[in-house]
Amino acid sequence: MSTIAANRCPRCGNDNRMDSFVCAFCGKRLRVERIENFSIFKRVEDDFTSPARWYVIILWLFIKPNRAFWNINHKRKNAPGYRIMLLNALLYGLMGLAFFSHITILTIPPLSIDRFYINLAAFIAFFAFGFMFYLIFGLILIWIFSRGANIAVDFSERLESRFGKEAEEKDKYNEAEMSPFSIYKGGTLHQQQAKKYKMILCAFAPYLLINAVEILIILIGIPNITIPDMFSLDTILSAPYFDSPLWTVLHVIDALTIGIWVPILVSLSIRELSNSSTFRVLISSLAIGIIVAVIFYFLRPTFII
Repeated sequence: MSTIAANRCPRCGNDNRMDSFVCAFCGKRLRVERIENFSIFKRVEDDFTSPARWYVIILWLFIKPNRAFWNINHKRKNAPGYRIMLLNALLYGLMGLAFFSHITILTIPPLSIDRFYINLAAFIAFFAFGFMFYLIFGLILIWIFSRGANIAVDFSERLESRFGKEAEEKDKYNEAEMSPFSIYKGGTLHQQQAKKYKMILCAFAPYLLINAVEILIILIGIPNITIPDMFSLDTILSAPYFDSPLWTVLHVIDALTIGIWVPILVSLSIRELSNSSTFRVLISSLAIGIIVAVIFYFLRPTFII
């Protein structure tokens, strides 16, 4: 890793923290990490003009996540984190329909209005569960990842130093002396709330693809079962429905997502927020992701059995 001796930016002339990796005012890289040789981790130095559309950002989260979080960081209040959570909940509702499509109820014809109400109830129930799951699970994981980043790079302290406390956030840089060459005119990067949770929630975008893939897997691979009536739904638990090895495949996909893919995106979001080391944040995030994957997925009874 190469560093500069002082914290004054050679391009715009503004002062930065000694441990800053990019200039907080003009985006000039002050320190370069070896991990930036991988394009996914390379810091973006382009001039910022305007925030991208939310659907463009979601696409970038899959193909150019470093650019996605660089763009989000310039106007964090527009981060599509809650949209991603809502879309994941909708996909979870469709997953419920995929489950129920393999259940034949003898007393209810497939194309009847009663079956429509059953399917609608299944969608609403799975949607509501998915919304609460991604909200609670996401916020808990963000809290855990943040604690890991605190150990790795003093994340919380850097956020407070960079954006100030909530009451200070709007006025912190109002009187800052800035170079006319700064691309962040008036310190706009700083004159906004950190919006940490909204930004890091974007790291759960992989579940949009994973949920869509799992819906297809369920539609194709889960065995069909037949029950006599609605009162027999509890018999599903003892049916081959949950004995299929396909559940193991689904759990492995979920575990790899939360153990590897999500931590990589979380690392990118944290490094943009805190202007800190990508490598150190990545190590802590991967360690946490792997532990969570083992506890919540690889230790499930359907996986072990």
